[in-house]
Amino acid sequence: MSLKNFLELVEIKTKIASIFPYIIGLLFSLSYFKMINIGLSLLFLIAMLLFDMTVTAINNYQDFKKAKDEDYKKQENIIGQANLSTRLVASIILFMLILSLFLGFLLAYFVGWLFFILGGIVFFIGVFYTYGPIPLSRMPLGEIFSGGTMGFGIFAMIILINSAQSPIFNLNLDFTNDSFSFTGSIFAAIAMIIASLPLIFTIANIMLANNLRDLDSDIKNHRYTLVYYIGRPNGIKLFQLLMYSSYLAIIIGFIFRIFEWPTLLSLLTFPIIRKNLKSHASHVPSPRSFVYSLRNMVLFNSAYAVSLFLSILWQYLSK
Repeated sequence: MSLKNFLELVEIKTKIASIFPYIIGLLFSLSYFKMINIGLSLLFLIAMLLFDMTVTAINNYQDFKKAKDEDYKKQENIIGQANLSTRLVASIILFMLILSLFLGFLLAYFVGWLFFILGGIVFFIGVFYTYGPIPLSRMPLGEIFSGGTMGFGIFAMIILINSAQSPIFNLNLDFTNDSFSFTGSIFAAIAMIIASLPLIFTIANIMLANNLRDLDSDIKNHRYTLVYYIGRPNGIKLFQLLMYSSYLAIIIGFIFRIFEWPTLLSLLTFPIIRKNLKSHASHVPSPRSFVYSLRNMVLFNSAYAVSLFLSILWQYLSK
């Protein structure tokens, strides 16, 4: 297998969807919680990207194995296009899975039980998103699981990593006395949820845009996604609602003093995003329609990240 084929198998261009929760989580840890751990953060970056590539490879492998449409198998799926050995693909997937698991256990050793449990949930959803007799991606749950695991899961884990030396939340398990205790700040938990909402919504929209575009071929391959049940017109409305809700989350966060005023600069992207939403609606179901979900995610989350960085500078200069 060539490097080019491998990068297509793991769809390396889509890894930006997991990079944004990582970067924004890192910046939010510093701006809101005033904590950072560079070493563990870099280790998590490697583990996260490795697992993300594993999940994507599983997705392509499962789609190839389960496809009913021969044209899809030979012309659209990279395994059929490049005539890749399914045994080799399975071996690469297993290797990446084991390595990402090892790094995850290593991080859990340093960070604690809460990270272990949250990471386990993300791992479970990631693997069974496309694997198993009834993959989650073939049900009307893909948007929820992709947005939740990547938008909140990665974001929350990087915050736990950066606060490892002075934990914001503590989960203590006492196996000797068969007991456990969980402590933490309610407002800190609310702040994390609100700050993660734009990530959840924009990442869920990538899956939604994909399903809006591929509805016809999904039906042929027995994939009954959310769009199948609500229809394309309602799917387009949901796509727009999720994007607009990202702006609402920023405003609510500012009102409750979760964000500093520079974060409001991300609202300046609204005219471009609104234009992209109109273009997306007019292009569905053509392949070009999917591009607008990526543009919106990159534009909004880039502005979100820059505004958090400016907030950190503002805090530093205001001292």
